Amino acid sequence: MGNTAPVMQRSDFDVESLAAYLHITPAQVTRMVERGKLPGRKVGGKWRFSAAEIHHWLEDRIGASDEEELVHVEKILDRPGTDDELRLAELILPETVAVPLLARTRSSVITTMCDLAAQSGWLWDPQKMAEAIKARESLHPTALDNGVALLHPRRPQSPILAQAVVALGITPHGLPFGGPVPTDVFFLLAATSDAEHLRLLARISRIIGLPETLPRLRAAESASEARDVILEAEAELEE
Repeated sequence: MGNTAPVMQRSDFDVESLAAYLHITPAQVTRMVERGKLPGRKVGGKWRFSAAEIHHWLEDRIGASDEEELVHVEKILDRPGTDDELRLAELILPETVAVPLLARTRSSVITTMCDLAAQSGWLWDPQKMAEAIKARESLHPTALDNGVALLHPRRPQSPILAQAVVALGITPHGLPFGGPVPTDVFFLLAATSDAEHLRLLARISRIIGLPETLPRLRAAESASEARDVILEAEAELEE
């Protein structure tokens, strides 16, 4: 995959620009939308694709992907003018990790995680971020069937971010969080763009999919130990 995909904007895609973004052919895009596998609509007899809908389609695809597909998604989302690898080591800081995360309700988890991310100095308005995340959770919970929640707003909150930041919190016991099982591992993904958010989502999904990651996170006795688990898992992916 080359770094030739355009940065995702809030304007619509046409068939050609979406094909370039997804690294497939225009004919493949047309077949997918005609078969209902891509969200699109016809305007003046031509297919158009909402950038927001494509973003959420990719987000759903990430959630249902295996390791090989996640690698493919990460490559799709590589942006021109940036490093190929998005490194969590630079986004998840010692001060943005809490073990244990002392919160007992959905609302307090979200508020505490946003306050945690603000410790980086990169999130300037944790209250506004918390409101955006609560709105996202009310639409569709981000809790997974492995006891992990990937908290994020519906749209990137770039006006209140200096750069992307990731927070991690682990509660002593699982909490009801809208998923099929109690949730005890919480990531907060605060990205500055749709593409950056999807890359973060794909990278973290790959990390928590490694067999040893979640057992080691749940056994971690300190924030530094939990952070090391993530960084070691990321290094394993890059080998």
